Amino acid sequence: MAATPGTRPTRGTATRAASTRTQRVTPAPVLVRQVRNGVVESVHRGDIVEVDAAGRMLHALGDPDRVVNLRSTVKPFGLLALLRAGGRREFDLTEDELALMTSSHSGEDLHVRTLQALYRRLQLPQSVLACGTEGAPLDALTAARLARDGERPSPWRHMCSGNHTVIVLLAKLGGWPLETYWEADHPAHVQFAAAVAAAYGVRPDRLVTGIDGCGILTYAFPLREVARAFAILADPAAIPADDPRSALADDLLVVRDAMRHHPELVAGTRDRLDTSLVKALDGRAVSKSGMEGLRGVAILPGARSDGSKASGMAIKIEDGDGFERGSSAATVEALRQAGVVDGQALRTLARYHRPVDTDPHGRMAGEAVPEFELAPVGELIG
Repeated sequence: MAATPGTRPTRGTATRAASTRTQRVTPAPVLVRQVRNGVVESVHRGDIVEVDAAGRMLHALGDPDRVVNLRSTVKPFGLLALLRAGGRREFDLTEDELALMTSSHSGEDLHVRTLQALYRRLQLPQSVLACGTEGAPLDALTAARLARDGERPSPWRHMCSGNHTVIVLLAKLGGWPLETYWEADHPAHVQFAAAVAAAYGVRPDRLVTGIDGCGILTYAFPLREVARAFAILADPAAIPADDPRSALADDLLVVRDAMRHHPELVAGTRDRLDTSLVKALDGRAVSKSGMEGLRGVAILPGARSDGSKASGMAIKIEDGDGFERGSSAATVEALRQAGVVDGQALRTLARYHRPVDTDPHGRMAGEAVPEFELAPVGELIG
């Protein structure tokens, strides 16, 4: 059941981890080195953790308790709010529309058409979206075409427009004002936050919140809890029966399969690891990136070999990874070391595994090289 409207998450109400871990005791390990003609120009440090649905740590490097803002990695779990409220049935939502609602999409025409069709069908005003247009569209070819044609990007092309639509639809479903859906104390926004809290196994009033770049709340958790959330997304049936999150299993399965079946809507058709990873692994994993170098990966049962159990992996690049090379290289390498990516899949993902910078003549000028070793561990989250 969703939170009672008006019960808002308390910004700054920190868990023990968030209140005490204000800075690192030791530097994060180097995950990726940027190399040009044999010279290391820069490094990307960070942390990696993999856990199963019960919270047992499988692999770790660095600090698994580092507190991170979820940013866009929250989107698959925010969609749970709409599913729990009956929105899929009420609005007859299709699987591709659900996939878009989990996305940080590239702002391509495919994404805009899907979203506009939904708004027309539900007679929602196009002006309601309050995610802005900063950085939209992500897709370089689409941005160049808009610039050539003198067209200004609209909120439709913003990477977070699908996620905002979740809260808009919650507002419509509840009969609440649409124009202020983005405010933290709006009852639809409160329902969204309550779903995140449920997925992470905390009370809504214990959420640690901040303001995301698109104007709605973001939520902070230890990295291992991010990995665990993606582990239960990978295999909702594996959630222990005594875990309250087992009540989310059916809705988590809907979210996971929408992302597996429509990866281009989760990210884009060109140069997006979240899309390419799903396709290279034939849907045996689901990936969701977030700003500031965070990524969660849901590794489905059997992804490694017959009989392998599901898990979740979270990767955080300490410097924020503005070029995305550190996050992509570290993600593919971590999945390789965990036995998830190999053979043809690894070859398919080569451009993400060792991202290359080229000069104007197409020559390789620099390369991001992942260099780390994941440690196998066995520990239960207390």
